[in-house]
Amino acid sequence: MSYPAQLKIPATYMRGGTSKGVFFKLDDLPEEARLPGPARDALLLRVIGSPDPYGKQIDGMGGATSSTSKTVILSKSTRPEHDVDYLFGQVSIDSAFIDWSGNCGNLSAAVGSFALSNGLVDLSRMPRNGVATVRIWQANIAKTIIAHVPITEGAVQETGDFELDGVTFPAAEVQLEFMAPAAEEDGGGGAMFPTGNVVDDLPVPGVGTFKATLINAGIPTIFLNAAEIGYTGTELQDAINGDPLALARFETIRAHGALRMGLIKDLREAATRQHTPKIAFVAGPAAYTASSGKAVAAADVDLLVRALSMGKLHHAMMGTAAVAIGTAAAIPGTLVNLAAGGGERHSVRFGHPSGTLRVGAQAELVDGQWAVVKAIMSRSARVLMEGWIRVPAPWDEPPGRQP
Repeated sequence: MSYPAQLKIPATYMRGGTSKGVFFKLDDLPEEARLPGPARDALLLRVIGSPDPYGKQIDGMGGATSSTSKTVILSKSTRPEHDVDYLFGQVSIDSAFIDWSGNCGNLSAAVGSFALSNGLVDLSRMPRNGVATVRIWQANIAKTIIAHVPITEGAVQETGDFELDGVTFPAAEVQLEFMAPAAEEDGGGGAMFPTGNVVDDLPVPGVGTFKATLINAGIPTIFLNAAEIGYTGTELQDAINGDPLALARFETIRAHGALRMGLIKDLREAATRQHTPKIAFVAGPAAYTASSGKAVAAADVDLLVRALSMGKLHHAMMGTAAVAIGTAAAIPGTLVNLAAGGGERHSVRFGHPSGTLRVGAQAELVDGQWAVVKAIMSRSARVLMEGWIRVPAPWDEPPGRQP
């Protein structure tokens, strides 16, 4: 019996912030996968190694965590004042679906570097030495991101001394500006606060009623008070990810929050919309030991935040959730703002399981409604491997082993 050869597709494996993903140029994909649909999803699932009933993604490029089960498709932008279109796919580990409903803020840090190195940006806009500004259209959520990428001797500089908690080694700093992160395209009724309130009572049948800030900024996010759900805000991954009852409770709260935000019409839809909204809990400053063993003092942070991604507590902080944190912190009265001490803020430093992160946001009250001009944070990125991805053909068949 003969078997077809593997498909060979140009690709780059990159780290961006505290995430990793496989990057493709749109034109390098097989023709049938250049448009959204089942063929594209099937290809990318096979690239990452999903669905995997073992939960390890051994036969693919995924790393068996939400932070490492990601794909990116880039192309030259046809939109005015933009250089590159950026489409992000969050690949489920154990289920056969890809969530296209949101952005990855961490991998956003790698988009500008990839675009500059792969001919997607006019070379006349890249200085010999200095900083290149790449204007990115985030196609999942219809938003603009501006990346400031360091350039040395006409090439993207990836090495440097910028340290990012959650990433072991230093690298070059990439500053990101998330423009108008809470504008109408974020969904949830077309408002930063879809319910019209900075704090709501969120009833969850069988679980309880909780104070919640429901916000569309960077990524739709549900913020809760840590103490109200039995936590301190100093928890690391094992404290929650090893507790299946806790994870189920978080998912139930998340589903009801998504319904309240108008992101889904039926609770059952939450099962196929795992990437959004995010759910996070906040607390005031406190000392704790990060997952690396690093001591974080209460004086080092304005507040503590823990966030879940794809059903598990994140090892650090999602970039888009950091935008939501910075935005909510800048608006008086939100749970995030109150945990940070209240009042007007233009930036906030928060503690997460891997350490600390600073994010800034410019918020203003316009005609009685809060608006955010932009959120700013720094990440780093670098190429881990480049060449070709090999995909067994036919790649649109179901996996050989079923649960």
